[in-house]
Amino acid sequence: MARMTSLIVADRGQDARTVHLIDPAGFDAWLSARPSPIRAVLAAQRFAPKAGRVAILPDEGDDWSAVTVVADTGRLTPWCLAHLPPVLPPGSYRVDGGDVRQALLGWATAQYRFTRYRKADDDAPRVLLTDAVAHIDEVLRQAAAIAWVRDLVNTPAGDLGPAELADVARQLGERHGATVSVIAGRDLERGYPMIHSVGKAAAKGREPRLIELEWGNPAHPRVALVGKGVCFDTGGLDIKPTAGMKLMKKDMGGAAHALALAGLVMETHLPVRLHLLIPAVENAVSGDAFRPGDVLDTRKGLTVENTNTDAEGRLVLGDALTKACEGRPELLIDFATLTGAARVALGPDLPATFANDEALATDLLAAGITEHDPLWRMPLWDAYDEQLKSDIADMINAPEGGMAGAVTAALFLRRFVDPGIVWAHLDTFAWRAAARPGRAKGGEAYGLRAAWRLLRDRYAGK
Repeated sequence: MARMTSLIVADRGQDARTVHLIDPAGFDAWLSARPSPIRAVLAAQRFAPKAGRVAILPDEGDDWSAVTVVADTGRLTPWCLAHLPPVLPPGSYRVDGGDVRQALLGWATAQYRFTRYRKADDDAPRVLLTDAVAHIDEVLRQAAAIAWVRDLVNTPAGDLGPAELADVARQLGERHGATVSVIAGRDLERGYPMIHSVGKAAAKGREPRLIELEWGNPAHPRVALVGKGVCFDTGGLDIKPTAGMKLMKKDMGGAAHALALAGLVMETHLPVRLHLLIPAVENAVSGDAFRPGDVLDTRKGLTVENTNTDAEGRLVLGDALTKACEGRPELLIDFATLTGAARVALGPDLPATFANDEALATDLLAAGITEHDPLWRMPLWDAYDEQLKSDIADMINAPEGGMAGAVTAALFLRRFVDPGIVWAHLDTFAWRAAARPGRAKGGEAYGLRAAWRLLRDRYAGK
């Protein structure tokens, strides 16, 4: 992440190799203006004007430049240049042939490497010189936030349990002068009983925690962020099969998103009163594990019949959302890797987005479109609320049958959001199974930039 600051810099006439940016419609005209040796090189390489193609072009002496094709030079996306850093040699480059402001982010994120456990094959940066000076700082902030989400999600649970996640929040708070407090272990029993119940089976040193960060001027609008921090999810006594458990280090992806978004808020001094809450647990199996059929107390005062110990994320979020609402925030957003049902419905790229306020839903989806970080709205369908009925408690946590699983999970969370609190819930996957330009395989930030754009649009001018 530290290297992000050197990937994009202001163009002050430094020496750099040229990247010719063209699109299929303009390729023939561009090619006809090239000298015959260049045309011969491209013909020898069988270069076709298809998006993503790259060729190295000889110049005078030993110098060279490159040419690449994008779908439309007039409508660049963040990922239009992202295929270049992996194939270009280290060095400095400037682009000729388009306004690259929209494509700067992909240039940076394409150079992400998770190197905690092995050295990167090539750690030398590819630096892009640009005239879009006003955009550099914001792009690099976003790239660093994305890299941080990826780092946290990629880190195995053995090295990132509840205690380590609390340390991450403390370090973030120290950087920005925030107040961070942590309630751990049996101290959670009375105030946050669901968080305690889910996490109490974990080994010594991996006890459950509620992590809380406060920052900003109390006179500013209060914004609460909640992130699901299940550092590893075995499924509990309703244990997952091997295939379902192997990626469960990513089950704290919601916490990673909330931490990264909080970092953006504080780094830019957004005029809000920030309240960050992360219930951090390991859903482990031991003699002390909570059981199917147990009735759990909650901070809200409701009782929950636990019908599935693998539906634990909504339990820990319930207590955290209750706490967030006690501060009466103007806006409440939670991030969670909550349901497989959301992935079945929408795949990995589209976080299932629920909101109890039409203006918030409209603004959040519009922000996703603007930032090329798309969301998809799902309904808080009142008719399905009856599926949460219990014969012996106020509610259950997981209806039988599995139908509309993402919706019923969101309806469960809604029970812990006070009336009048404007709230959005993002059920995000936090993982990319196959690499794409600018987006490495592994941990991934989905919905982070959309939420950040929403906050900037709402509060930056206040």
